[in-house]
Amino acid sequence: MSAPAFTATSGPHRWLTWRRVRVALITSVILGLMLSATSKVTPTYVWIARVFTVALLCQLAFALCERWPERLPRRLARWVLQLLAIVVTVPFAAFFAYAWTTGGFQFVHDQLRMVGYGQMCFLGILVGPWIAVAALVRQRDEFAHEQALAFQLERSELERQAVDARLRLLQAQVQPHFLFNTLANVRALVRTGSPQAEGVLDSLIAYLRASVPHLDAATTTFAQELQLVRAYLELMHMRMPDRLQFSLHAEEGVERLRCPPMSLMTLVENAVKHGVDPSEDGGRIEVSVMEREGRCIARVADTGVGMQATTAGLGTGLSTLKERLQLVFGPTARLSLSALVPHGVCAEIEFPAQRDPAA
Repeated sequence: MSAPAFTATSGPHRWLTWRRVRVALITSVILGLMLSATSKVTPTYVWIARVFTVALLCQLAFALCERWPERLPRRLARWVLQLLAIVVTVPFAAFFAYAWTTGGFQFVHDQLRMVGYGQMCFLGILVGPWIAVAALVRQRDEFAHEQALAFQLERSELERQAVDARLRLLQAQVQPHFLFNTLANVRALVRTGSPQAEGVLDSLIAYLRASVPHLDAATTTFAQELQLVRAYLELMHMRMPDRLQFSLHAEEGVERLRCPPMSLMTLVENAVKHGVDPSEDGGRIEVSVMEREGRCIARVADTGVGMQATTAGLGTGLSTLKERLQLVFGPTARLSLSALVPHGVCAEIEFPAQRDPAA
């Protein structure tokens, strides 16, 4: 018989667990009935008590060898030591059981009881090691299952850390994009000596107050995101008051829904940069957030130049946003663009609705 890969020293410490006591009791009943069938003098319950005593002492020896000695010779496997411990323990345990049930050591002078003692030792040495092997196999399987669960948990944790690292990298790419664009707009107004410079700076402060505290967060809420969008649109409105109009609409309760930071802001900034700003007549931006059948839908529509004047496909900002959505909410999150008539673009994101418990 080859040595099991499992070593008991690597598993949890066990002595007389209920499972082992139950196995000892069942074995004692079976063997006690077998031994009592060959004896017309000793009651069945006495045989069961004797076998149960032997079984418990063998289990104690088996459990002791799980932990002691801590180091074994290289050629001696622990499972071999445990089986040998059972074989050695059986005669002594049977002797103790007979002495206990007969009231002393006088049984050694009784030929019939010595025959019963021999039968008990034979059955114990025959059956005990096989029960121990079954226990070792079961322990090995349990240990392998525990190891598999531990590896699965560790892999899940590593995957989560990788996702978090990727998400933070994407957010790090988004943050300078918005901040530097906004600062460039403010610089242009200041250089021209616009009387609106002070109001623009106030709007910039409001924008930074809304954005900076949440830049490093994995998720935020639409209440915070709408606050950020409003500050940004007010800032852009002061830069081009005659060319930009906007409105924000959020259904009741959606403010508590989770969303990646700067997600709605990315759609709004894209509408300003690629839709309204290039248009001679400007345009209007309408932002709406709603919840439908457990899904959150955020929509940003503009009446700017439309898709024909933009590059095909998703730009860097929208591509990054799509990846961030899928990292946070899984593959069911989506981002789509559609053309509006007579001109303009509607950008929409959709993902599972998740409420922030702290909101």
